[in-house]
Amino acid sequence: MREAVARIEQAVRGGEPILIYGDYDVDGTTATVLLKTAIERIAPPDRPAQVTYHVPHRIREGYGMQTNVLGLAATSGIRLVISVDTGIRAFAAAEEAKALGLDLIVTDHHLPDDVAGIPEALAVINPSQPGCPYPNKSLCGAAVAFKLSHALLSAHASTQPDPAAAHTRLRTVLLPSFLKLVAIATIADSVPLEGENRAIAWLGLRELRNPVQPGLRALMHVAKLPLDRAPTATEVGFRLAPRINAAGRMDIAGDVVELFLTRDPIRAQTLAEKLDQLNQDRRATEAEALAAIEQELAALRDAFGQFAAECIILDHPDWHRGVLGILASRVVERTNRPALILTHQDGSAHGSGRSIAGFHLLDALTAVHEPAGAPTLFTKFGGHAHAVGLTLASDRLDLFRRRMRGHAALHLTPTVLTPTISCDAEIPFAAITLDLHAWMERLEPFGNSAPEPVFLTRDLTLASPIRFIKERHVCLCLTDGSSASLEALGWSRTTDWPERCSSLSLTQGSRIDVLYRLRVNVYLQRRQLQLELVDLRLAKSDL
Repeated sequence: MREAVARIEQAVRGGEPILIYGDYDVDGTTATVLLKTAIERIAPPDRPAQVTYHVPHRIREGYGMQTNVLGLAATSGIRLVISVDTGIRAFAAAEEAKALGLDLIVTDHHLPDDVAGIPEALAVINPSQPGCPYPNKSLCGAAVAFKLSHALLSAHASTQPDPAAAHTRLRTVLLPSFLKLVAIATIADSVPLEGENRAIAWLGLRELRNPVQPGLRALMHVAKLPLDRAPTATEVGFRLAPRINAAGRMDIAGDVVELFLTRDPIRAQTLAEKLDQLNQDRRATEAEALAAIEQELAALRDAFGQFAAECIILDHPDWHRGVLGILASRVVERTNRPALILTHQDGSAHGSGRSIAGFHLLDALTAVHEPAGAPTLFTKFGGHAHAVGLTLASDRLDLFRRRMRGHAALHLTPTVLTPTISCDAEIPFAAITLDLHAWMERLEPFGNSAPEPVFLTRDLTLASPIRFIKERHVCLCLTDGSSASLEALGWSRTTDWPERCSSLSLTQGSRIDVLYRLRVNVYLQRRQLQLELVDLRLAKSDL
């Protein structure tokens, strides 16, 4: 950190142009905004910092730092390049930077290569690198960029005529403002919401109430998030994050950086509406590909409707590279198997993968890349335990499948493949109250490693006929035999509720045990409790 701060300060004092090399997802774009803003804030008013940024195009460039971009940067006079949310495995880029006379600062959170180590750079800021004493190893990329931003702003505050006042303003005004974007990235990148990450999310969500920056305000408006209260982590994860990610998936992620930097409300509204439309396009593209994937998954089931104990690898040349990661997540949800989804372009297969608990996907790719001196497999790959990206020659895809099948045979044990649902408490029907929901709200934010509580209530009765919504979702009216009843909704993201209800022969009067999360529906300013179904089964008395 010390070397990085000193080099950036030197560049700002000398008027050197600086390039921030970002990434195209929520984490990378927000990290770019944070660091650019911080560097510009430490420059003297009469000599603004010369900070530009490069956010790669997902399809034309792919993931990671590209040597040709560094070449263009050097030609334009840039001598300092700072990566955010990328670079920890950019060995070729680091060598190219050195050859071009560029100083490279790497800020990243992804896991380094166990064998090759870390790239040669002026400074590498990554809590996951060997020997780093920083206690939180699970910061997202934007949080690592925030740490560098904090160090820059803190050093700058110490040089002001009234350092104490400058540090007070930093602590009470600037850092809380920065934490809005760090919280969005922390939630969107699904890092564990514990320890420092939890503090970042909690503080940042609080600051998102009634934001002032035009871009963030416009984006929350098109996402239909109220501006009179702080959003929840769920709202950020399912309403804000997809719209930010849509730019990198379907078009140019640089629009996100511009959105969060602009001070023009009209331009902000235009960009926010563009992201909203891109998200609609993404959903349509995803749905089309998912229909084809559903057919392939049906063919993979055995006579008992089960999947083999292996990593599911599917590919198709027409699938859009921008939605591969989402499709992999959908396959994992439907199969409880790790999944890799690939598409083809110019003789190369590009893919994204998602995994299940107990199966480290990056370790799996590392193991099959070059086993026991065999030929290497990937052109490039990276990620972490639960999510990866990769590129390999299309004609090596069958070899990839064979190697992954062998690796999975050793590691996808019955214990790993047995899905489990954790229940936090069993409560009686009478305990399901608005007061209990208020206590649940005090436990927020919920997310990775901080899951929302799941409750069990036994022996409830279906008080009315089952109602299906759009032939995919289900609505149940439940009672314990008293005059009170509650609505329970099941959304068919991971469970085929119509099929499930049919398999249990549920009808009005059936008695069931229910696993659920608490929800509140607000209609005409009236708050009404609902249950969101997690699972259900016949009560013992109905077996």
